[in-house]
Amino acid sequence: MTGWQDIEAEALRRIHARAWPPGSTIPHEADLAKEFGVARATVNRALQALADAGWLDRRRKAGTRVALHPVRKATFSIPILRAEIEGADSVYGYRLLGRTLEEAPAPIAARLGVAGALLHVTALHLADGRPYAHEDRWVNVAAVPGIMAVDLAVASANEWLVTHAPFVRGDYAIGAAAADDAMAGVMGAAIGAALVTVERTTWDDTAGITAVRITFREGHWVRTVI
Repeated sequence: MTGWQDIEAEALRRIHARAWPPGSTIPHEADLAKEFGVARATVNRALQALADAGWLDRRRKAGTRVALHPVRKATFSIPILRAEIEGADSVYGYRLLGRTLEEAPAPIAARLGVAGALLHVTALHLADGRPYAHEDRWVNVAAVPGIMAVDLAVASANEWLVTHAPFVRGDYAIGAAAADDAMAGVMGAAIGAALVTVERTTWDDTAGITAVRITFREGHWVRTVI
């Protein structure tokens, strides 16, 4: 074994096989490093990955135990809507609806932790000529100044940010919103129809990057991996 992923896989095998039963204390990092012939830092990274996934409970001075009740965590990725649509064998279309520098509403400014003018982008993503998702996005230009040079009538803010603006953390909320007159008209839905809505905010080390609200057409499903 040479990589931390190898150590992680073997440790998870031992947990599943009950070689390390729930609630038991596992061997010390130094002992595992000697057993596997790797550096202690490699073992530490593997065990931390398992702790992040809910399999281990790590506490200073108390050692590392196998979790009594492992909490599996869902993995969310930020989709590129063009790739998502094309991956469903549909023809992708895109329409920029608005691009302005303006003062953000107080809730958006609070989410991003910034004040002043932000880039406000609204756009419509289409599948086979039909509305698929409406994008309402605020971008902190100070965090990603390069976006000001992008022709957002050609390249969507969604795709540009996914490929050019790495983030270190974010939040993700999924709900259903009743379509008002404006959204019903844009999405071709009935007024009051329940539309799946995703709100997402991402940050780099120092500041918020973007806050976006994406509203999908009727019948949309959000799937993830656990």
